[in-house]
Amino acid sequence: MRILHITNHVQKIGNGIVNVAVDLACLQAHNGHSVAVASAGGEYEALFAENGIQHFHLDQSRTPLNMLKAAWRYREIIQEFQPDIVHAHMMTGVVLAGVLRNSGDYSLVSTVHNEFQRSAVLMGLADRVIAVSNAVADSMVKRGIPQSKLRVVANGTLHSPRHCNIKDYEPMPLCRPAITTVAGMYARKGIVELIEAFVKIAPDFPQAHLYLVGDGPDRAMFEEIVQSTAFSERIHFEGFQPDPQRYMLASDIFVLASHCESFGLVLTEAREAGCAIVASDVDGIPETLDQGQAGLLVPPKDSQTLAKALGHLLSDSQQLQKLQSQAKQNVERFSVKRVNEETLNIYAELIKNYSMFNVFRTEEFAVSK
Repeated sequence: MRILHITNHVQKIGNGIVNVAVDLACLQAHNGHSVAVASAGGEYEALFAENGIQHFHLDQSRTPLNMLKAAWRYREIIQEFQPDIVHAHMMTGVVLAGVLRNSGDYSLVSTVHNEFQRSAVLMGLADRVIAVSNAVADSMVKRGIPQSKLRVVANGTLHSPRHCNIKDYEPMPLCRPAITTVAGMYARKGIVELIEAFVKIAPDFPQAHLYLVGDGPDRAMFEEIVQSTAFSERIHFEGFQPDPQRYMLASDIFVLASHCESFGLVLTEAREAGCAIVASDVDGIPETLDQGQAGLLVPPKDSQTLAKALGHLLSDSQQLQKLQSQAKQNVERFSVKRVNEETLNIYAELIKNYSMFNVFRTEEFAVSK
């Protein structure tokens, strides 16, 4: 197959959508397919070159003039690469590929990563819509996407070509017990609630430290909140880290306190690292944690319950060790190999249907003559 992936950029900034697209492109190239990626560029272009993946520059910035340029550039890419499959990972890409379908003879696939965005319904322009969890699929059906178009491919990043083996990472020298989150610094990631929860338990556990790994537009606000507490010296803003596994391997508890979360890719990495996990009982997170078997689920936006869960684990070493052990069980289902195989099956389904349609049209034309 000739496969073209479209994403906004391919920068190494911890964007889960970009990471999934990069993983798929690399594995599909390894499988012998002709693969290309269209984006505004970034550090992963070097990885593409190593794996024989062609990169086309495509700036999808949403200004009227640039979108006209993007449409023209997209036509050029399609004419040059002639894909069988176009796989769009973000809204602008699926709109371009859907509206300009006459530019080429291809089937269109989209992946819905953030169904909470209003624009996610536009992903339905594709022939097949991949949902990264059953929760996302249910949400898209409610928003009018036909069930016949939807396919669920649970996310996974383990054994990614972007990373070393988990055993090859050197753990960070963190103060223990260490509570860590790896997340964009956005309010919707529940950072405020996590800080509040830590402040509630900090007096009872004077050795505990909180590590906030990630960057984003709300970081300054979070730092201001922390400075107003009595425990600012025990709450650490680590910024974006290209290898967050080093923090996970050194952490006792990993927290993802999101208000909404389609899947929670970072939880699969925390599980592989053997962290005890506490996360919000929302959207796709329960699926990622085996419905609570691989971590504690707490209500979102509830710092009091989150604090109780953290305090319980910090005061009960046996329960902490039990959760750390349970987190590592059944993690192979989150491998990029499985994600790629299921995605390729969806491509093959489309190409088979398209080929059968063309045969039917050819026979119909011959009879009519």
